[in-house]
Amino acid sequence: MIAPLYGAQVRERFSRSAAHYDHHARLQRSLAWRLARLCRDLPLGEGPAADLGAGSGLLSRALVRQLPPLQQHPPLQLDLCPELLAHNPLLSQEGQGAAPAKSLIWDLNNGLPPGLDGCSLLVSGFALQWLDDPARQLRHWGHRLAPGGWLALTVPTRGSFPQWHQAAFEADVPFTALDLPAATSLITAAETNLTLHTCQLLRFSRPAQGGLVALRHLQQLGATASRGPRLSTPQMRRLLNRWSRSSPLTWEILLLLAHRP
Repeated sequence: MIAPLYGAQVRERFSRSAAHYDHHARLQRSLAWRLARLCRDLPLGEGPAADLGAGSGLLSRALVRQLPPLQQHPPLQLDLCPELLAHNPLLSQEGQGAAPAKSLIWDLNNGLPPGLDGCSLLVSGFALQWLDDPARQLRHWGHRLAPGGWLALTVPTRGSFPQWHQAAFEADVPFTALDLPAATSLITAAETNLTLHTCQLLRFSRPAQGGLVALRHLQQLGATASRGPRLSTPQMRRLLNRWSRSSPLTWEILLLLAHRP
């Protein structure tokens, strides 16, 4: 099970960044629109729809613009962080849909809440990696879909941040970022009960600005929680000295669209 202190750390760090998350989440926004375009012609059934780890609603906002059926019935917005949900415009008349969405503060480590059986659509953007057993939860999400229901997600995977790994190795300090799930394990989990329609492993790099700027960017997103130890000040100096200013920050992202037969 997830360590209680770690869960509190995830929530607290996202709560601190909530007011400015959308401003800094350019990659997350871009991939939300990319995923939404893939979903625009999906034949949705009558079951409920939900955005798992919805936060400020970047993915759901893109989906509402692309899928007309969601304009009157936006996905339920689930998140553990109420501060992020407070900045979600879909939860008021300011949202882009004709009807406001509903929200639920929920820890996805506990599976999906009652009322989300037989789902027509489950979506998730940049959230699955924060759970204690992403592959197990992914299998659970697939199981809660109705026959013909759809799952669409983006999630950072283990090939992310090679520059950070290299700098930590050269500085002889621990790599302290979150241990991200392997893409292969997630794909295998999805194939347990789903048919894959789109499965892409994508790589994106921020400009070459070095370690300090890269770490500040993650801090601005609130994406700094980790089960690993914190570096001491001398260790951090060694890490940054080895992390070249000509080095970018690279993300490896799994984009997945699948349905339950």
